[in-house]
Amino acid sequence: MAMPVKNLKPEKKPFDLLSIPLVKTFVKSKWYPGIFQWIVIFVFSIIVFELVMSTVNPSKNFGTTMTWVLWWPIIPILFLVAGRFWCAICPFGKLSDIIRKTVGANRPMPKFLRKYGIWLIDLFFIAITYSDHVWGIVESPRGSGYLLLLLVTMVVVTSVFYERRTFCKTLCFLGGLAGNYSRSGAVQLKANPDICKTCKVQSCYKGTEKVEGCPMFQFPRTMESSAECNLCANCIKNCPNNSIMIETRVPTKELWGLKNPKLEHASLAAVIMGIVFVQNITMLEPWQDILRIIGSVTGTSSYVVNFTVAFIIAMALPILLLLGTAKLASFFGMEGTVKKNFTRFGYAIIPLDLAGHLGHNLFHIFTEGKAIWYNSIGLFGIESNPTSLSLASTPTVQMIQYAIIVIGLIGTTYATYRMGNKATFKAMFPYYILMFALAIANIYLFSLPMSHRV
Repeated sequence: MAMPVKNLKPEKKPFDLLSIPLVKTFVKSKWYPGIFQWIVIFVFSIIVFELVMSTVNPSKNFGTTMTWVLWWPIIPILFLVAGRFWCAICPFGKLSDIIRKTVGANRPMPKFLRKYGIWLIDLFFIAITYSDHVWGIVESPRGSGYLLLLLVTMVVVTSVFYERRTFCKTLCFLGGLAGNYSRSGAVQLKANPDICKTCKVQSCYKGTEKVEGCPMFQFPRTMESSAECNLCANCIKNCPNNSIMIETRVPTKELWGLKNPKLEHASLAAVIMGIVFVQNITMLEPWQDILRIIGSVTGTSSYVVNFTVAFIIAMALPILLLLGTAKLASFFGMEGTVKKNFTRFGYAIIPLDLAGHLGHNLFHIFTEGKAIWYNSIGLFGIESNPTSLSLASTPTVQMIQYAIIVIGLIGTTYATYRMGNKATFKAMFPYYILMFALAIANIYLFSLPMSHRV
């Protein structure tokens, strides 16, 4: 007798945002993303001017408030909801486009940058975070302004010499963060492989007379990740076959099925967790005790020396924990080498990274949020002396932070489960313990009273 065949529920087809006529018309028009880019450039110019020329009091400076109280907290949310859409409207990207079209030499990207660009991005992100704590960039409007001007200079130089968005691809400090977080995002750009395999022009990559090719050097047909797609829509405008789609998806889904996980991305995911720990710890009362303990070992009271030691330990600890977990999992029967499992499951930390980063940043927007309004009206000469800048009480903020970490833990745990769906529970157990421990550490730090840095 033939065995009955179990009816398998077909996977639900993702929703293509371009199936909405109004959305498709707008995305393919000259207004996208230009209308957003020019608005952002206008605001960015005011921010830089205020940072460099206005008051040095960070709590009164419009530029500081808009950069660190508003933009920095909401950028992780944007990566989660809309992938790298920010990179499509970023003022640096638009500036790069303008420079290249006017005086650019459009030379090929150097082989060094092509090979080591992601490592440089990781290094610059770490360096800027380190510089903030050593030289107080966040607390200094001038420091923030000069940092932005330095980045503008780098954009101009690379755009004069090299093709497309070489700076965004290989040097932008936000690129690594954007790439990692957008892997957990709810949208992805994809091409229909059946249509693309018959295409002879490849205008999505090469461009046309009206619209240049992909500024991030991506082929939509072979692109398996959202990490380097800026959603600029150049490929959509150039494709003669309507092959490109912008689909919604379950957040973190990309992490489950990456065919070519890379060590540098997994390492950055672990390092970001350490950086989030540093950002939280330096705002807590025990921070001074930690510095004294480190000072007793280093034999100096120098903040730079002792913070450097703490910073290195904080970044190294998650990497060592992930490495130890990979070795323990191998001992319990996990298939693959330790390096392969370190790389594969390092991506599973990304949702928890996102949650920790968001939880930390929301502290600023909830406890200093009124400064956005007061400093904005200050541009028009309206003076204000608020007694409080807080939008919510400390217990309320903490409950929101706890909820975000729990959601991040769920995303990380599920991603871990899907990555190891062929492994035994025994082999997977060390990874579950690691993710749970990282979540508990975040919750504990958020449970302690935090002080303001701005």
